[in-house]
Amino acid sequence: MAYRYDNDLEFLRHLKSADLNDLVYCLIYDKDGDDRLTEELTYTEAYKSYSPDHSKYWDLIAAEIQCFGANTFATIFRGGKGVMYKEVLTDVADKMKVNYNKASDAEKIENHLLMKILTDALEKMTPEELAELAQSIGIKNTNKITSEAMVGLFQAVFRAGGFKSYQLTVIIVNAVLKALIGRGLSFGGNILLTRTMSILTGPIGWVITGLWTAIDIAGPAYRVTIPAVIQVAALRQKHLYGQQVQEISFS
Repeated sequence: MAYRYDNDLEFLRHLKSADLNDLVYCLIYDKDGDDRLTEELTYTEAYKSYSPDHSKYWDLIAAEIQCFGANTFATIFRGGKGVMYKEVLTDVADKMKVNYNKASDAEKIENHLLMKILTDALEKMTPEELAELAQSIGIKNTNKITSEAMVGLFQAVFRAGGFKSYQLTVIIVNAVLKALIGRGLSFGGNILLTRTMSILTGPIGWVITGLWTAIDIAGPAYRVTIPAVIQVAALRQKHLYGQQVQEISFS
């Protein structure tokens, strides 16, 4: 296993070890907390020497993502190197039927991926749940609120970027990871968002559970690449906007 220079993963070198805990966990353990049979990270000398100081081997963490996204035999012929992160990301996006532009940068594709999950969840919510969600984000007139209106609002948040986009990412990613690997993020955003988070956790969990049934049939690599990509999306937002974050734990 070797890291290929990857502009979309280079930001990992700037993160603290604690920020990388969740990503490392999803790479080496499955949803039941059992060791992944195909992971290589824990066998490296750097991991054995420095764990849990993950920042000392951030490149091997990135390499593990690249290798999980690649064909095993092709990786051998590339000298133990996997594929670029964007290929892993777009493969996940295709599997999850995300509408995106292949020419877009990684952050935009990640946002489209998260928005697809959120949209599917909103469509499953009752009018009462939608009204409660709208109230939790400060909408006063919720009498005729629809899932389409909420989708439009959240799309505008992602398009605008910045701290609000980071907050929305944290909410979605936390709910997704609880469904995928049995635990949420160990870092988060604004404590005022906990009500919104609790409202969305159930519907997002239903969406992910249905997806996971299909993924289990499709192949084991997605059990790693989907949560890994979603983790990377959250970490990228934290890196870009994390200075504005009041840290709390959502575990």
